[in-house]
Amino acid sequence: MVMMIRPLCLYLLFIVSIGVACGQDDRFYTVDDILLGSTTDNSRAADWKPGDGLVLEATGLAMMDGNRLAVAIRKGEVWFLDGVSGDPEKITYTQFATGLDEPLGLLRRDGALLLTQRSEVTELRDTDGDDIADSYLTLAKGWNVSGNYHGYAYGPALDKNGDLWVTLNLDIGEGANNSAPWRGWGMRLKADGTVEPMCAGMRSPCGLGSNAAGDLFFTDQQGNWIPTNTLHHLRKGVFYGNPEGMAPAAAPDSPVKPLVAKIVDEPYPEALTKLPQLVPPAVWFPYGTMGRSRTGIKLDTTQGKFGPYSGQLFIGEFTTSKVGRVFLEKIDGEYQGACFPFLNGFPCAVMQMEFGADGSMFVGMSNRGWSSLGSAAYGLQRLRWTGEIPFEVKEMRARADGFELTFTRPVAPDTATNPTSYEMTSFTYPLHSAYGGDEILRQNVPVTAASVSDDRLRVTLTCGGLRPFFVHALRYKGVRSSNGALPWHDRAYYTLNRIPEHRKVD
Repeated sequence: MVMMIRPLCLYLLFIVSIGVACGQDDRFYTVDDILLGSTTDNSRAADWKPGDGLVLEATGLAMMDGNRLAVAIRKGEVWFLDGVSGDPEKITYTQFATGLDEPLGLLRRDGALLLTQRSEVTELRDTDGDDIADSYLTLAKGWNVSGNYHGYAYGPALDKNGDLWVTLNLDIGEGANNSAPWRGWGMRLKADGTVEPMCAGMRSPCGLGSNAAGDLFFTDQQGNWIPTNTLHHLRKGVFYGNPEGMAPAAAPDSPVKPLVAKIVDEPYPEALTKLPQLVPPAVWFPYGTMGRSRTGIKLDTTQGKFGPYSGQLFIGEFTTSKVGRVFLEKIDGEYQGACFPFLNGFPCAVMQMEFGADGSMFVGMSNRGWSSLGSAAYGLQRLRWTGEIPFEVKEMRARADGFELTFTRPVAPDTATNPTSYEMTSFTYPLHSAYGGDEILRQNVPVTAASVSDDRLRVTLTCGGLRPFFVHALRYKGVRSSNGALPWHDRAYYTLNRIPEHRKVD
């Protein structure tokens, strides 16, 4: 899929080099297999289980009423799975729709299911109550479909104003036609069935979702002009860094103006000063340490049923078969924040996530033939929180002179107030036409002081040498909880686009 960010031989080398992925940590989260398989499954009748024979390449998930989950499948179908919160052996499977063209996303709205095919956004309805879609309505269309292998379309997603958005992949390689509208753009759907171009400069914007405020975000993947995976705030009139789809910006009514300067190989902070349309990511995901191909976005709306992360975003990961976590805040009207590890060891590339009414998370997977860690080629799993709270940093906020860390459990003050318990460096990335980019201009960030709040949940770090538009990588492996527990994860990566003026240590 869009996750072909390296030649296949390098993928295999990567997988061999790091070995088998770690398993899930069942102290905090349990995992149930709903349906897993490979493209060579050939189960015997005596071994038959519900769902056998269904190639569940789950590229879209939407929770329905009761105990029903709708699943869009890459090969062009939508299925209903009933009983998904119970025994996986008792789940029933009903085909709801078929004949679709590679749906990548699924959204429930007003009793219908909406999905984006390669050439349009489609509304599916069951008008006679037989659990089979009998209405396939084109809601919107109007972007270039060249037939290029990578010409994917993602979504739709709903913003706080009730508007639907889609994101469009660049054509890549043979047959690419990025000069025609609107490859590499974010589009808003209009009531008359057309689409309105809103923003440009995307490469493979395969993840699409909203935060608790209803603002939309997308993930983009490393490649030409994109040095590593990113999380961007999706909005009108901005440019996200890849100029290959910018030809339509020359149109008089384009909301994104043509680039005023030629992009050369230079650090991102310098490029931002020369290109007024260019906006930095809300979050950079360091390559390798935080995954290689970020995918779907899901807001934790469980109000604590899935653990202590309510209101944060979970982000899928293709190549290394993981789910990560993101905390966002707004400084001077712009989003920035930190990414954290969460769970790894999934049996296949993670594409989408969805929450059930009981607070469980459903994880849809498909490696689409590209190499990802794990033993499966596709499938669906269910995660449940055990009730035990992991010890780690839950939130990381910027201050004028450092950062404020909020932990999931009280800290041991003697460890948390010791500056040597922390290590921090900062780095940025280049903006250039080459494939990917290394971390550059790295330097140490001294932690000179640390103080603990009365409830021992917050630690304020005083740091020297903060730099705007740099990632600040934190390790806190010396901190312990009040009962001596080590951190479940001991790292965070904060994208510091703006240093707040007034959050200082009292």
